[in-house]
Amino acid sequence: MEDNPRHFMHMEDSEMEAVLERTQDANLRLSLSFGIGMHHAGLTENDRKICEQLFYDRKIQVLIATSTLAWGVNLPAHLVILKGTEFFDAKSKGYVDFPITDVLQMIGRAGRPQFDDRAIARIFVTDSKKDFYKKFLHEPFPVESSLHNHLSEHINAEIASGTVKSAQDAVDYLSWTYLYRRLRQNPTYYGVEESTEAGVNKYLSKLVLGCFTELEKALCITAEHDYERGCVVVAPTPLGKIASQYYLSHKTMLTFATRLDSIDRSNLFCDLLHLLSEATEWAEIPVRHNEDLLNNELRREVPFPIGRGQVDYLSPHAKTNLLLQKHLVRGELPCSDYVTDTRTVLDSSIRILQAMVDVAAYKGDLTASLAAMELMQAIKQATMPTQSPLLQLMPD
Repeated sequence: MEDNPRHFMHMEDSEMEAVLERTQDANLRLSLSFGIGMHHAGLTENDRKICEQLFYDRKIQVLIATSTLAWGVNLPAHLVILKGTEFFDAKSKGYVDFPITDVLQMIGRAGRPQFDDRAIARIFVTDSKKDFYKKFLHEPFPVESSLHNHLSEHINAEIASGTVKSAQDAVDYLSWTYLYRRLRQNPTYYGVEESTEAGVNKYLSKLVLGCFTELEKALCITAEHDYERGCVVVAPTPLGKIASQYYLSHKTMLTFATRLDSIDRSNLFCDLLHLLSEATEWAEIPVRHNEDLLNNELRREVPFPIGRGQVDYLSPHAKTNLLLQKHLVRGELPCSDYVTDTRTVLDSSIRILQAMVDVAAYKGDLTASLAAMELMQAIKQATMPTQSPLLQLMPD
């Protein structure tokens, strides 16, 4: 290796030079010159395709990638190394384990049927987790349902469409899901007290009534007991229909419905921007290790404060607010990860704002509706409302 630093590069220098001229990322150009590729969301699509093709053609021998590569790109290898099994989770403000399905998917990339009759996967873990990973590698793990963790959104959509009109309808609906099958097969995993059919139905009834209570508190449904039929009857509200139409959480609807009445009318644009960033959907925006320091620096470069009082800079909502403001002023972002996160925020922001407009219209608040439309247009055009429309003619 020391005698031949280009040991991992299997192509002529002239061909590599042509590839490097087409590569935009400076760090990637450096690593490619030694036969080592990189693949992550911070690269441009062109740079990612260059790495994929070079690795597929066996012209570079090493590809360093994020866990998402195992799901989205079919690039098998003879040797797969997992450098660790943890990632930083902003919600818990610490490192947590990758889901087992992700680990299986990553090590599943080991093996090239057209070249190898065997392959190698290596997992680097701490001693405390060594026995666990040995066990799961040699014993199959069942695939469990996650529907019960997100049931309220699904039930609300079925109520809004008219499929579910009572608690019994909801239980019947669930009896056709994978969750129902797993409840019978592995009741302990889901906390079912009795594994009998009556016990499972009791668990489902409790689950459904809990969803109804949550949706009713969020003003998305109305629920009442029908004494003639002996069951709970439900009907959608306008807010429930809006949540279903725009694929939003009932919690977001409750936030919009309650906060729109108390926004500062003298500073509508700023307050609606804060309200947008409080949507539940932003909870999945990644906040990586030490990004709270970057967020604290960014707040000095944006026109509006991102909150009243003490701000948690590890919050995905605070980060969303910062990214939206940097987009509006066309400011420079500190790293490629923030560019990727901005794209994620922009992909959903218009849809969430359209729901906000509908909620304001339902409440009869013309001023808030027009202000939300103005914010939507500002995000689409990446300009502040106080700036000249002629800025749209400027190149990015």
